[in-house]
Amino acid sequence: MNEIPDNDTNRPDLNRAESDDSSSESTSDSVAVDDGDSLAELNKQDQQGGSSSFDSKSFLSRLTRRPGIYQMYNSNGEILYVGKAKNLKNRVSSYFRSTGLNIKTQALVSRIADIQVTVTNSETEALLLEQNLIKTNRPPYNILLRDDKSYPYIFVSTEQQYPAVRFHRGAKRQKGRYFGPFPSSGAVRDSLAIMQKVFRIRQCEESFFKNRSRPCLQYQIKRCSGPCVGIPTPEAYQADIRHAMMFLEGKNNTIMDELAEQMDQASQALNFEDAAIYRDQISSLQQVQEQQHVSGQSGDADVIGCAQQSGAVCMHMLFVRGGRIIGSKVYHPKFSIEETPQELLAAFIAQWYLASGREIPPLLITVDEAADREVLEAALSERSGRKVTLVHKVRSDKSGWQKLAQTNAEQNLKSHLASKQNIYNRYLALQDVLQLDTIPQRMECFDISHSSGEATVASCVVFDRNGPLKSDYRHFNIEGITGGDDYAAMHQALTRRYTRLKKGEGKLPDILLIDGGKGQVTQAVEVLAELQIDEVLIVGVAKGSDRKAGLETLIMGDSGAEVALRADSPALHLIQYIRDEAHRFAITGHRARRGKARRKSSLEGIPGVGPKRRRELLKHFGSVQSIETASIEEIGKVSTISRKIAEDIYATLHPDP
Repeated sequence: MNEIPDNDTNRPDLNRAESDDSSSESTSDSVAVDDGDSLAELNKQDQQGGSSSFDSKSFLSRLTRRPGIYQMYNSNGEILYVGKAKNLKNRVSSYFRSTGLNIKTQALVSRIADIQVTVTNSETEALLLEQNLIKTNRPPYNILLRDDKSYPYIFVSTEQQYPAVRFHRGAKRQKGRYFGPFPSSGAVRDSLAIMQKVFRIRQCEESFFKNRSRPCLQYQIKRCSGPCVGIPTPEAYQADIRHAMMFLEGKNNTIMDELAEQMDQASQALNFEDAAIYRDQISSLQQVQEQQHVSGQSGDADVIGCAQQSGAVCMHMLFVRGGRIIGSKVYHPKFSIEETPQELLAAFIAQWYLASGREIPPLLITVDEAADREVLEAALSERSGRKVTLVHKVRSDKSGWQKLAQTNAEQNLKSHLASKQNIYNRYLALQDVLQLDTIPQRMECFDISHSSGEATVASCVVFDRNGPLKSDYRHFNIEGITGGDDYAAMHQALTRRYTRLKKGEGKLPDILLIDGGKGQVTQAVEVLAELQIDEVLIVGVAKGSDRKAGLETLIMGDSGAEVALRADSPALHLIQYIRDEAHRFAITGHRARRGKARRKSSLEGIPGVGPKRRRELLKHFGSVQSIETASIEEIGKVSTISRKIAEDIYATLHPDP
């Protein structure tokens, strides 16, 4: 496995927040220490890093609930611990509870200065990535094993006349084929049991197999065809072995179809106990053949995700060596608002590789085509001494890596935008722009969302000095207006909101932001005048003529004056951030309201998914719960489901936090 060089010289304007990830054998999510490291030794190791105050409350408030891995660092940037989580917010929150922590966990928490997260598509991917990261970095608070014995395999002794299929750990000394590594021993054992039932292949040891004079109990219960006494011919038995290996390679789903059909028949006959057994078998088969983005077939590549929003940008890099993700880095470079994603990618790639002398892999995968791609390829190829290719249209494992990098770029950008220091600096800039006597303590922003007048919803998002105050967010279902009348919708939402606040049911904001032009601002002025509220500053946020970010105009409610801010103004970036959050929250509320009216179950109402496809999905996975935990690639394996429909299903079942 190649190493990632870490020469950090000549890095203009990268303004970085990075995490050097690596791999390991730990499959535990608990804080544990290798037997050779005492707590005193860990304390001594970390003295140089010191203890730094970590704002856990602010960090957890913006943390996603998706699966992934988290890496904890001390104040010197040294990694302390790597863990996985099915729900990142719940798992990381458990470290910061006030009671119930053991001594080692308390020692770990006292040294945390920063936490970096990497979102994955499933808990299984998180497990494999966690193992990769611990193995390379060897964090002091993780269990550290010496070899790959934590990886379970399925072994087929193909050199024998009657091969066996067995569970395997450790060194691969025997001749035959090894399938894996797999995410958990339980998945392997359950699947071996199912394959034993379906293909009737032996799993016994050689000493037992060679000394039989009559079939064993496995033959009597129809879990073995009796090769120990020559009941099946070698040819017939080899055919069963070949089918089993094809299944393990993911080339044959016949067994899945058969189990699905049996489950359907049992369900139709009201034999729910047998149907549940078939459902569990299908679930186990899904686990054992699950395709993972973090562990592909082969190849070295760097994958670059790029997210841009509200005056900030995040580059998330994944380093793939030998088909495995072995690390990642997060950067927040400075940039001009006019720069396109293509230009940002080109500038970043040039600085990252050409200005630093870092290792250049033969393949760079980007989320979009980089500007001047051919020039970059030529320069990178000349520097590395071999052909280097930049691509953005990829398939299979590479597509999975690309999406993982982009997902993490977007997630890290959200965290960056919501950081306390960043928010505070932008509040200071806003105070200066609006010529306020004090820094605003509370701001509210309203937006309207509907589909051709259907299911109109108004959103109200609230920001204080710490950023989004989600506990005070509100949705307003708009009724009794002409469909599509945004002015009437805004008037109704503001009236309902500020009538309650006038009665003392909440706090009045210092600034009221309205997503819209003069018409919407006029509604706000009228409502607050009717309610005799004069201590709130009203500001409209109107998009430019071409609706491009950075060209917004502020409309002052008290005078009607229009204010145009510089594209790189921190005050404008704060307003964009609040406006975008109000827009997101409005769309979320609208979709929920529209969906409630249209859907009866989580699968109904998804475009392109009718009764037939729902039936095929349930046959394939066994239950709605299994569909909800499946990745896009797994959903796409259903014969009637295209890639686009699989993405729509996944997006519906996994809404943004």
